[in-house]
Amino acid sequence: MPHPAPLPDSFFDRDAQVLAKALLGKIIRHRQGPYWLSARIIETEAYYLDEKGSHASLGYTEKRKALFLDGGHIYMYYARGGDSLNFSAQGPGNAVLIKSGFPWVDELSDDNALAQMQLNNPDASGGLRPPERLCAGQTLLCKALGLKVPNWDAKRFDPQQLFVEDCGIIVQQIIQTTRLGIPQGRDEHLPLRFVDAEYARYCTRNPLRRGQVEGRDFFFLTQGN
Repeated sequence: MPHPAPLPDSFFDRDAQVLAKALLGKIIRHRQGPYWLSARIIETEAYYLDEKGSHASLGYTEKRKALFLDGGHIYMYYARGGDSLNFSAQGPGNAVLIKSGFPWVDELSDDNALAQMQLNNPDASGGLRPPERLCAGQTLLCKALGLKVPNWDAKRFDPQQLFVEDCGIIVQQIIQTTRLGIPQGRDEHLPLRFVDAEYARYCTRNPLRRGQVEGRDFFFLTQGN
């Protein structure tokens, strides 16, 4: 069995936008029973203390504590009836929301792990959700991976239970666009959402859908920008 290499806390100690792009293509692994449930990160959003779209902009509370801790703390909250996963970035109040993922199968996280993810996150009729839709949204991702607010909010990563790994994936092209679900007047115009272009059709909302115009609605970034 391969030995995973969890990313160190220092990886997360960087500007939120830089971190949001760097996390694309990384693998989240969460142990549930005998299985390592895993997903490739395909969509992220950056948030800053000094912009109105962020939870941190509302001020420090015990519930928001993780946002004000060092990079690499886990901030989880309830949204749209489910759990959402964020990682603190460099600077108090700055963070990255893991917006969506794609199931990852390898030697450590095998087909049995994928089957467990499908059991965790059935469709509306109780049937098996197709793999490509299992993690297509922030609450779907957490449900599929079995991640819950009471277990992980304000915690550090645990190499025995939950971590992010670099499996050597290079994301060739990133789409930069505006975040989703930001109320009007709360800096909804800021282009702080980042999508792995190869997986755009599997993210929360495809930025390349019909009617969207490059240079107006989204931008392409090549790796390294």
